[in-house]
Amino acid sequence: MQLDGVRVIDLTRIISGPFCTMLLADMGADVVKVEPPAGDPVREQGVKVDGLSWYFASFNRNKRSIEIDLRSQEGMDTLIALLKSADVIVENFRPGVMDRMGLGWERLQAISPGIIHTSINGFGDSGPYASRPAFDFIAQAMSGFMSMNGTQETGPMRTALPISDLISGNYAALGTVAALYRRKETGRGEQVSASLLGSLLSFGAFVSANYLASGTQPVPTGNDHPLVAPYGLFDASDGVIAIAPSNDGVLLKLMAVLGLSETLNDRKFANNAERVRRRSEINGLVNEVTMRQTKAHWISVLNDAGVPCGTVLGLEDVYQDPQVLHQELLLEVDHPGHGSVKMVGFPLKFRNEPCKVRRPAPELGGQTDEILEETLTTMREERVERVER
Repeated sequence: MQLDGVRVIDLTRIISGPFCTMLLADMGADVVKVEPPAGDPVREQGVKVDGLSWYFASFNRNKRSIEIDLRSQEGMDTLIALLKSADVIVENFRPGVMDRMGLGWERLQAISPGIIHTSINGFGDSGPYASRPAFDFIAQAMSGFMSMNGTQETGPMRTALPISDLISGNYAALGTVAALYRRKETGRGEQVSASLLGSLLSFGAFVSANYLASGTQPVPTGNDHPLVAPYGLFDASDGVIAIAPSNDGVLLKLMAVLGLSETLNDRKFANNAERVRRRSEINGLVNEVTMRQTKAHWISVLNDAGVPCGTVLGLEDVYQDPQVLHQELLLEVDHPGHGSVKMVGFPLKFRNEPCKVRRPAPELGGQTDEILEETLTTMREERVERVER
């Protein structure tokens, strides 16, 4: 696979770091998850089945676990031994913790020349907020992301998912792969850093671009598109549908299917700016037509016409959806002693060497002896080489 032969020492916990290292493991890296005696806290969170947290299982597949008490000298000695054969170390501590552990950049380079040190933190490696504790909710609030969600009636709203954790974990994995690629040419290691704050800011898209250009604070628009109308959720006779005519070409197709083409000849709706000003009026005209037919009717007719359209699915429906199943976005992974665990599949697809589940999420310290034996073997081989030189 893409990262065969790459060894990652994973000091992360909760979600942003484990998501990063799971992505690396899914692409073939040997990820050694270093856990304290109490384990990653997520082992005790979420719904448990047969004593196993499926939340933990979903973010820690394809990894091996070694139990180490890093507060002890013996534990630190073991970690340093592991690092000697590592290509990457990933952590999501606050800035400065690695230095206080005696594992600052210079020390890491001395232990393993060419190592990639990937860090995920709340606000960045430096600056006035660098030492603050951070969670996704705080990042959503302080990045402006929360102010863009919801409606003017609800006020700021968070997204249901821990989006800054997931985005920063994704960026950290991307940065790690880029650093590994660069190292092939230079032989040098690299420090890679991704923050929850910076990751969310980078997803500001057109909302941030428009603010930076105009200085005008955006207002939350809920399910309506800030720049386009009509666009959003509309009533069918048996529920709601999502319709997304993102440009005038698609809008013409939508209005033709709905029998509303002449509406666009009205000066009130002749261009997008006017339609946005009269969003509720144009949405009402569309809704009057869509509510006459079923969801299934509109999904078929509008998609055939080239108008993006879909239903609002709950997870019960999502994980029975034929496209989701065809794309293998639902996996069942056997966890010895815990039965079969369902989890989200691989969103990243490769033709020649696809991602695969090589091992389930590990038991706490489940591979401690195995990893230590590998480490001792490596150390013995290094000593023999030094003697022979």
